[in-house]
Amino acid sequence: MTKEFQNKNQWALILGGSSGLGLATAKKLAKHGMNICIVHRNPRMQEDEIQAEFETIKQQGVSFKSFNTDAFKPEKRTAVIEALKSEFGSQHKIKTLVHSVAKGNLKPMVSKDKPVLKHDDFALTINAMGISLYDWTKALFDANLFAEDTRIISFTSEGNSKAWQNYAAVSAAKVTLEAITRNIALEFAPFGIKANCIQAGVTDTASLRMIAGSEKIIEHSLIRNPNKRLTLPEDVANAVYLLSKDEAAWITGTVIPVDGGEHLS
Repeated sequence: MTKEFQNKNQWALILGGSSGLGLATAKKLAKHGMNICIVHRNPRMQEDEIQAEFETIKQQGVSFKSFNTDAFKPEKRTAVIEALKSEFGSQHKIKTLVHSVAKGNLKPMVSKDKPVLKHDDFALTINAMGISLYDWTKALFDANLFAEDTRIISFTSEGNSKAWQNYAAVSAAKVTLEAITRNIALEFAPFGIKANCIQAGVTDTASLRMIAGSEKIIEHSLIRNPNKRLTLPEDVANAVYLLSKDEAAWITGTVIPVDGGEHLS
C-alpha cells in the first residue's frame, strides 16, 4: 500500500474520532501514513474499548495523540491547541481537519407526552454540530497550525433538505455546517485552505440509532439505494482520504454525496 503521507510531518485532526465515521477515517488516513490526533468525549466505562481501537491506529507506524475532552468548550479547545503547538514545533502541520462530532437534541416539535424542542435545544445543537467547525478552523488558523494545503472536511446528511421526525434541530445544524463550509472555502482560499462537506448515505451508527424510526429509515434506504446496501463508515473514510490527496486540491466549497447513489431517488 502506498503511504503517500508518510514522513511529511502531516497530521489529521479528527473531532469526534472514537467511533463511527471519525474512527473509520482515522484508521484510513493512518494506513496511508498520516499522523493522527483525535479529540473525543467518552465516559470511563468505554475507555478500554476505545483504547483498543486507538492501538490499531498506532500499529500503522504513525504518530498518535488523543484528547478525551469537551471539544465545544473554548478553554478545552485552547488547551488542545496549545498542546499541539508544543508537540508539533515548527515542522509539523495539520493537513486534514475532520469535523465528525454529534451532539444535539432529537426532540419533536409537538408532543402530548414527551419534551418538545425549545430555543435552547436549537442553539445547543447548531453550535455543536455547525458553528464549532468555524470555531476550530479559526483557532487552528490563528495558531498557525494548518499546512500550506489544508483540507477541512465535515459530515452532513440528507436531513439538510428533507424533513425527518424529531430531526429539526440537527437538520438546522447541518444546513449551518454547509453554509459555514462554503464561506470557509471562499474566505480562507488565499491561505491554501479547501473545505468540503461529505453527505454520507444512511449509515448504521450509534448516531442513527438515536433517531426516531431509524429502523424504517434503514429499511427504506435499502430499497431506494441502487446498490442495495447501506453506506459503511469505511465508504466515507475512503472519500476523506481521496479529498486529502494532492490531486483533490481543486475541489472546494461543495457538498459531495457519498452514498452509492442513494440520493438519486
